[in-house]
Amino acid sequence: MSAFAIILLIFLGLLLLLIEFAVIPGVTIAGIGGFILLGLSVYIAFVQYGTGIGLLTLTFVLVASPLLIVYFFKSKTGKKMILESFIDGKVDTVVSEKIHVGDTGKTIGRLAPSGKVKVNGEVMEAQSTGGFVDHNTEIKVLKILTNKIIVEPLKK
Repeated sequence: MSAFAIILLIFLGLLLLLIEFAVIPGVTIAGIGGFILLGLSVYIAFVQYGTGIGLLTLTFVLVASPLLIVYFFKSKTGKKMILESFIDGKVDTVVSEKIHVGDTGKTIGRLAPSGKVKVNGEVMEAQSTGGFVDHNTEIKVLKILTNKIIVEPLKK
C-alpha cells in the first residue's frame, strides 16, 4: 500500500466520524467505520513504513480527530446544531410575610393532590395532605415550603 492509501483511509475515517457527530448521532456504522478506518491507516503505516512513520500517523490521527470535531462545532454550520438559549425562569416562592401556618383560604382548582389555592389574596401552588380536594373548598395551611404550601381541607 502506498502513502496515498493511508492518507485516503485517514480522510475517509475523519469524514465518517464527522458524519457520526453531525448527521447520525449515536453509535452507528459511520462512527464504528470511522474508527476502523483510522485504526487501519495507523496499522498500515506501522507495517509498511516502520515505527517512525507509524508514530507520526498515530499522532496525526489522535490530534486531527478531536480538532476536526471542535472546529466543526465552532463553525457556522455547527453552531446551528447547538442549543444556546439561556433559561432565566424561576420557581415561585412563598411570600412568608403574607402567609403563615394556620391561615385559611380556598382552592382555585382541584387539588389532585397538587393545584392552586388562594390564601390571604395570594395565589400559589399547594399540595394536599391526603387525596383530592374539590374546587372552591375551604383549606387550612399546615406547612410552608420554599415553593409551595401543604394544606388540608377544613372540616365542616
